[in-house]
Amino acid sequence: MTFRAALTGLALVLAAPAQAADSLDGQFTGMGHATPGCAVGIERAGQPQITRAYGMADLEHNVPNAPATIFEAGSISKQFTAAAILTLAAEHKLALGDDIRKYLPEMPAFGVTVDELLSHTSGLRDWGSEEEELAGWPRTDRVYDLASVLASASRQRALNYAPGTHWSYTNTGYNLAAIIVQRVSGQSLADFTKARFFTPLGMSHTSWRDDFRRIVPGRAIAYEHKGNTIEQLMPFENAYGNGGLLTTVGDLLIWNRALTAGKLGPFVTAKLQEAAKLKDGRTLNYARGLFLDRPHGLTEISHSGSTAGYSAWLSRFPNDGLSVAILCNGTDALPNSRVMAVENLYLPKQAPEASASKPPALAEWYASRRDGTLFHIVKAADGSMTAGRMAVTGVARGVRIGGVTLTLLPDGHLEGSSEGDPYELVPKKRGFPARRIWRGWPDAMRATRPGRC
Repeated sequence: MTFRAALTGLALVLAAPAQAADSLDGQFTGMGHATPGCAVGIERAGQPQITRAYGMADLEHNVPNAPATIFEAGSISKQFTAAAILTLAAEHKLALGDDIRKYLPEMPAFGVTVDELLSHTSGLRDWGSEEEELAGWPRTDRVYDLASVLASASRQRALNYAPGTHWSYTNTGYNLAAIIVQRVSGQSLADFTKARFFTPLGMSHTSWRDDFRRIVPGRAIAYEHKGNTIEQLMPFENAYGNGGLLTTVGDLLIWNRALTAGKLGPFVTAKLQEAAKLKDGRTLNYARGLFLDRPHGLTEISHSGSTAGYSAWLSRFPNDGLSVAILCNGTDALPNSRVMAVENLYLPKQAPEASASKPPALAEWYASRRDGTLFHIVKAADGSMTAGRMAVTGVARGVRIGGVTLTLLPDGHLEGSSEGDPYELVPKKRGFPARRIWRGWPDAMRATRPGRC
C-alpha cells in the first residue's frame, strides 16, 4: 500500500464519524438559547466517543447544556436498584424468591417475592397513582419519601392480580426494593450504589436525588411547555430507587460499558438482562430494570426515563458495539422518533423491508379499554406509521403492529390479542391525561406523565 493510499484510507475512516456527528446535530434542531434541551453520548466499539449538548440547562441564568451537565434519569434508575438487589443475592444475603415480608413485615401477606418487585409482576399498585387518585396529592405537589411509599403500599388491601400472573409497570416495587437494600446491607441505596458501583467504575458525576433540597452543582433545571410559555417542573420528592438517579451521559456510557464487559460479576450481569417469565411460562420483554427489544432484528437492551420535566434514554446493542445515552430537561424533548433517528445513525444499515399494504386511516392515540395503556400512532412524512418502536402495516380488515394483528371494527376500535391477552383499543382525542405509553407486546409500558418515572 502506498503512503498516499494509506492517508486516503485514514481520511475515509475519520470522515465517517464526523459525518455521523453532523447528522446527529440535525436531530436536535430547534433547541437553542431560549429552550431546554438535551445532552447526547454515543459510544461505538473501536471508535472515538461522541458527546453533544443542545439547548439550555438553566433558562433563568442563561446556562447552556453541556456534555457534563447533570440530569435526572427517571426510570433508567431502576436498573441500578435491580443491580443492588442482585449484588446482595450474589452474596447470599437475600434470595430473589424470598417473600418481601421477610424484609418488609409492614406489607400485607400477598405472597409477593423480591424478584417480582424487579420484574413488575407483583400486582402491586403504583403508589403515585394511589396518592393522586385516592388522597388527592399528585407527585410533585407534596414531598414523598421512601417511608411514604412503604406506608402507602402497606395500606393496599388487594393486588391488581395474583403475583407472577401478569405484567404491569409500577414504581412501587422499585421503591420497596430500595428499602430492602437498606435493611439488608445496613446502607442506604445511595451509599450502597456509590460504594459498589459508582466509585469503582469511575462514575464520578452520579448520585441520587434522596434529598431534593441538596444543591447539585452542574444540574440542569427541568421544564415543561405550557402553551407559548415555559415553566419549571422539578421533582420535589425524596422517594427514589424507582427514579431519582442524577447523572451525565458520560457516566451512563461507563455503566453500559461495564454491563457489556460483565464487570458486575457473572450472576448480576446475567440476571439483570434475563427475560422475566410469568407463572404460566410466558416470557416477557422485560428483565430486571431493563427492556429487551429486537428493533430491525438487532438485540437492544434499554430503558427510558421520565420524571417531572426530565426525560431520558439509555440503550445498548451489545452485538453491534453501540451505546446511546440521551438526557433531556424538557417534557417534550425526547419523543420516540428522535430516539430511533439517533440510534439509526450508528446502527448497521438494514435491508429494505418487504412492501406492505398501506395502513387504514387511524387515530393518533388509542387507549386500552382494559388498563388505559396508551398507543401513540406516529405518521411519518412518507406515509409510514409506527407505534412505540414497531412498524404499523395494513392487513386485511385491520393493521399489524409488530407481530400482532388488530382488526379495525366499524366503530373505529382496534381488537386483537397478544400471547392470549385480549386487547381492545379505543380512539382517544388530545387533552387526556397521559399515564402510560405502550412500548411492546405483551403489555410493556413506560410511564411518561410528568412526575412519573
